[in-house]
Parts: sequence; structure tokens; C-alpha cells
Amino acid sequence: MKRLFRILSTLLLCVFFQPLASGPPLGQERGGLGPGLNDVQLLPVAEVVEEALRAGQVPGAVVLVGNQGKVVYRRAFGDQALVPQRLRMEPDTIFDLASLTKVVATTTAVMQLVERGKLRIDDPVTTYWPEFKGNGKERITVRHLLTHYSGLRDINNSQKRPAYDATLKSIASGKPISAPGTRFQYSDVNFIILGEIIQRISGRPLDAYCDEFIFKPLEMKDTGFKPSPSLHDRIAPTQYQQGNSGKILWGEVHDSLSHSLGGVTGHAGLFSTADDLSIFCQMILDGGISRGVRILSPLTVEKMTTPQSPANKMVLRGLGWDINSPLSSCRGDLFPVGSFGHTGFTGTSIWIDPVSKTYLILLTTRLHPQGKGEVVPLRSKIANICAAAFGIPSGENVARSERLEAAQYRATTTSPDQEARNEVVQTGITVLDKENYASLSGLNVGVITNHSGLDSEGRSTLDLLARAPGVKLRAVFVPEHGLSGQSEGKVLSNSNFRKGLPLYSLYGDVSRPTDKMLSGLDALVFDIQDAGARFYTYITTMAYAMEAAARKQIGFCVLDRPNPLTAAVVQGPVMDRELKSFTGYFPLPARHGMTVGELAEMFNEENNIGARLHVVKMRGYRRTDWYDETGLHWVNPSPNLRTLAQAALYPGVAMVEGTNVSVGRGTGSPFELLGAPWINGRNLADYLNKRIIQGVRFISVDFVPNSDRFKNERCQGVQIVLVDRQALDTAALGVEIASALYKLYPREFQIDKTLSMIGSKAVLQAIKEGQNPDSIIRGWQPALEAFLGLRAKYLLY
Repeated sequence: MKRLFRILSTLLLCVFFQPLASGPPLGQERGGLGPGLNDVQLLPVAEVVEEALRAGQVPGAVVLVGNQGKVVYRRAFGDQALVPQRLRMEPDTIFDLASLTKVVATTTAVMQLVERGKLRIDDPVTTYWPEFKGNGKERITVRHLLTHYSGLRDINNSQKRPAYDATLKSIASGKPISAPGTRFQYSDVNFIILGEIIQRISGRPLDAYCDEFIFKPLEMKDTGFKPSPSLHDRIAPTQYQQGNSGKILWGEVHDSLSHSLGGVTGHAGLFSTADDLSIFCQMILDGGISRGVRILSPLTVEKMTTPQSPANKMVLRGLGWDINSPLSSCRGDLFPVGSFGHTGFTGTSIWIDPVSKTYLILLTTRLHPQGKGEVVPLRSKIANICAAAFGIPSGENVARSERLEAAQYRATTTSPDQEARNEVVQTGITVLDKENYASLSGLNVGVITNHSGLDSEGRSTLDLLARAPGVKLRAVFVPEHGLSGQSEGKVLSNSNFRKGLPLYSLYGDVSRPTDKMLSGLDALVFDIQDAGARFYTYITTMAYAMEAAARKQIGFCVLDRPNPLTAAVVQGPVMDRELKSFTGYFPLPARHGMTVGELAEMFNEENNIGARLHVVKMRGYRRTDWYDETGLHWVNPSPNLRTLAQAALYPGVAMVEGTNVSVGRGTGSPFELLGAPWINGRNLADYLNKRIIQGVRFISVDFVPNSDRFKNERCQGVQIVLVDRQALDTAALGVEIASALYKLYPREFQIDKTLSMIGSKAVLQAIKEGQNPDSIIRGWQPALEAFLGLRAKYLLY
């Protein structure tokens, strides 16, 4: 009875308090629900919006849902404005769409130019904007801009804005932070460039072009840039322009860069209503046609809304549209593969499911009046309600659903290069074996190895050298964690390890081979799997052994192995030279992007070691390969790196492991967990998720380590979920975590103990000063670029 009473009460409220509004968009049927549905299924929409209003997450909102060609839900909630006077929200309120500009205006315009033969998406940007060339940008294509895989960084929002021409000049002279096609980096700069390209090709300003070729043909009467002052009372204001007083942005674009550039840019500046957006969404669902007027071809719509980002990337983007990324909160948990949409910073979002012919529009005033609202949970909740009500494919749509699912699977699991590969990468020991050990023939050899020293067929390097023709194996040396790779703490030597063969520990009483250990040897052979991080001790052991070999004037042979994190990406602060230690042998960035053979070449030359170095190169290796793309069997390089995902997180999460924080050692998920008894897990997860750190998400968890720090103590903290390893800047993740802990727990967090792993006094000081992590990351770029120049001299692949 109570449940029935609540349902009836809510229905009565909907009837008597539903705001009066203008009719639905022309050509669409208003009212009622879709076939076979009833009011109860959509009641939760009002409930979750009203809950968000009561919680102060948003002052007001408009929700519009379409299904099977009909507007089935259209309602306004709360307030359009709170200051200077309270105004009630109306269904036809005009909103600043923010980044919805990218898909509604800019992407549509770009694809129209593609259809007219004026533009090709795989052409370099320089084809249309010659001044863009330089600093490695020549390979950036229009596709890279549309999918945010250009490698271009965003413009600092805190900087004073120059004029439009000066901004373009700054963009043209800039340098990418990653190679095009390698990393998802959401950046407004991409769409500023696209807006400029539209203007150059069409000969019209962006706003004039969109008005003539998109909005007027669609009869989107309340949509455009720089709305007329006559519409002021219908426009939802955003926030105070400066601080908590002064001018409220009302009818002026909220985005500070777009505002300074005149309010018409490819990334922001568009204003519209839910009714107008419903016309646009229905046009997309109808294959680019609205009321007999063709805006786009069906093939173009298909292209825009299916995966177009580089193959084998976990972040899936269409052309302009978001399909599956860390930013797709408006998808919720239930909308199926093949749905797509976009969000706007002001609290706006669209999500479209072509399988069930459903679209969801949510427009909120989340920034009004002080910029502190939160809309992500509301987006997800409404999406789940709508997906549950409408998201069941039927008949003609099943084939499309299956096709899109297959496309997404292919995009995330394979690449053209990977499909062409039929052979496993041959590591250095495999190559040496195929060469019949010719370079070691007749020599007395000592091998530095552990359990990870395996050939491409899984055979032990130790056993292969022991049986190798002409090779006299005389000694075995082991690094941290011992020969088995399982030891923690000091590793012991064994003078009679195998039939008189001694085993010497380089992580016990000594960390370098002594003259006695090297007595009678002609060469040392190094074969250990590295983890790709500056502070992984195996590379220091290699360097120390090289120094010892040079001193004794014996040869040093490195059997090269893949960098598990790819040898193409370099990230993080470069270590201060004076911080040299066992966990930092050379001024490397946190993620160095080199193989052990390349590091050996660099150490030998740059540190003037003078070793008689010989690197046995791999065959069939590509720098862009993650370990799981090499065909090699994964072997835990050390006890707490048990998966490639953990290895990917390690260079960042390990930055704080020297402090009073558990990084999950003693649990089943090391480097995927982070916590302490003094942390509030929910607060930390919320804070880090609001930072929108690309490639990862955070879930509040409790855990109890059974060893290491906080053994048998309950820790609160976060589970770090790797969403997209290509998008992740793991060093940036480490700085974000350290900054969050210091901001939230300045008394408890032992921040000074991060120095040895962060490796930069300047970065540590910046964190302590409370600088924005984005600013800190920009600060280390000059040193990182200098390292890239040095690194280039030693690359073998």
C-alpha cells in the first residue's frame, strides 16, 4: 500500500506541477510513453533529479528523452537562476552547451565538408593550415583532431588569453606531448583547430556556417553562438566571472578561452535548448535526415558514431563523438555497445542509442552560481533508468548491434600490424642461441639472471648457457628477489649452487660484483626482464656490474628484452643527478621508454663507464609493443608485479610507496590498491575521480595487508582501475596521488619521503606549495624534452 501511495502521489505531482511549456519539436510526437511502457518505469527520473536538487548538486535541470521517433519524457526541474533573483526552470530554457559544441556544430560541419569533397579526414592538418607545420606536427591528421589522438596539449585555463590570431599562432608553434595516434589526450585545442579549418575551407565564420547549413535547415530556432540579448530571460546563467561576486555570466560563453576569443570557437560557445537538441538527435538516429532535409548522409553518420580512434586502443572515440572513454559518464552502466554521446563542462550531455532508437538529453545549471555543482552521478543514474526502460534491441536493430559490438571488439583487441605478425618476438637469448653462441665461444662466462631470463620458447637462460657449445659457465649472479624472483629482503649467496657453480648475490652483503667474484671470468652476460621504471633496481644492478666489468677489463653482454610498457612512451620528471641511489642510477624520467640494451648503451657512454659492451638485439620487436603484444609469455618480473596492468600503474603509484601509505603489498592486488588507516577512502576516491585523470578510475575500498606496511591493519583507500593504458600518463598519476594525499591529509601524509621515487626536488616543492598537478606536469616538460634528445642517440629499434 505504501509503495502504491508513493507512486500515485508522484503521478499527481507530475500532473499538477509539470511546468507549462511550448510544444515538442516539429515532426515529433509529444506526450505518452513508448509502446508497451508505463509511467512507473520513468518515475525514477524525477526522483533522482529531485534528489540531486536537494543535495545541492544542481540548482535546476531539463530532461528530455526520445524513443522510436517520439519525445516520451520532457520536464523541467528546479531553478534556472538563483541570483540575482530566483527564476524557475522552464523546458525551453536556453543553456550554454560547452563541449557539446564539438559534436553538434564542429563535427557536423567537418563531416559536411568531407561529403562535399572539400576535406579528407586522413589528410594532414597542414594541408588546410600550412602554418601548423613544425615541432613534429606534420603527421597530425584531421582524424587525430576529431578523436583526440593528436598528442596536442590543452591550453592552461589560468593563463591570460591572447586574441584569436595570437592563439592560433601559439598553437601553430606548439609541440605535441606525444606522437599522433599513440595516446588519447582530450584537448580543446583539437577543436579550435577544426573550427579554423572550417572557416578556411568554407570562407565563412564558424557561427555563420553552422547557422546556414545546420541550424536553419533543422529549424533549431533557439540554437546558435552569441545569443541575442532579447533572449536573456530564457537563458540559464552559469557562474560569477570572478570569485563569488561581480558579474554573472548570462548569455555569454562560460569557457574562458572561448570567451576571450569572442565566443565563437570549435570547442565551445554554442547555446541551445533541449527541444532543439532533440531535433538534432533524431536527425542522427534517422541517418542524417530531418523532415525530408538531408544534413548528413547515412554513411557519414555511421562513420561518425562507430570507433574511429587508432586500433588497439581502449579509449574508443568516433569522429567527434564519445563511445567509451573515461569521459563517457552519461552512458551509465546499461546502455549497450554502439551507443555514443558527449558531455559539456557546464553540466550538459547527450547520449544516443541507435539500437533501441533512444536519445537522452540532460541540461543542468550545475555551475550556478559558484561553479561547485556535480552532475556526473545524475547523468549516470538517468542513463541507467532510460537504458533499462528502452534499451532492448529488436528486429532490424539486432544486426546493427552485433556489427557494432564486433567493431568495438576489433578496435580494442587488434591492430593491422598485430594481425600481420605470425612470430613471437625473439629476445636476446633466443637470437644468441640461433647464432650458436658465437660471440661467447671459448669464454669463461658469468651470467646475471633470474627466473625472468627465458628464451622465446620458455627455456631458462641459465640452462641454455650451461649447455651452450664452447661456452664455459663459471658463475651465476642474482639481483634483488633472488634467482626465483620470490625473495623479499636480503638475498644470500651460495658457494656450491650447482655442481661447484657458485651463486653470488648482488642484493645482500654487496650490490656490485667484487674482484674475487669476477676472478677467472672473460665476460659477464646480463639477462633480466626490466619493468620500464627508473627506480626498478635491476637496471642499477646491471650498471654496477658494467662498472665492475670495466674495472676488470672483461666483456659485458646484454641480452636485450622488451620494455613491458612499450619503448615508445617517456613520462615523468627527470631525476635530479644529486639524488643518485640504488633506486636511481641515472637521471631518467619515471617511465624511461627504453630497453635494457639501450639503457646499457646510454649508461656506458654518458657515465664514461668504458665497458666492452655488446648488446644482442631482439628480432621482430616494435617499440610500440606492450608486453602482451610481443607473443611472449608473461613472467612476474618481481613478486609484486603480477600483471601487466600492475606494471603499467607501477611507475606512478610507486612514487608514494616510501611513505606511510600501503600500495597493496601483502594483498592480491599490489599497485592497484592504495590506502592507510588514516585515509577516508570515499573522500579520496571522490577527489581523485573529480580530477579526471586519463586512463584510470578510482573505487573506494577497504583492505587488510597480510604483510609489509600496515600488516593485519584495516586500511581505507582506493582501488585504481586501469581503464586505458594508452591514455595513462603514469607519472602524472603519481603526482596526482601525492598531491591529493597532501591536500586531504597534510598532517598525516609523510610527503618528504616521496623524494627518492619522484626524483625531483622541484616537483616535491611544487606539491607542497599546493600547485595544480597540471601545472607541475607542464613544469617538467623542458627537462623531459632534453632527455628525449639524449635518448634518441641510443635507440636500437
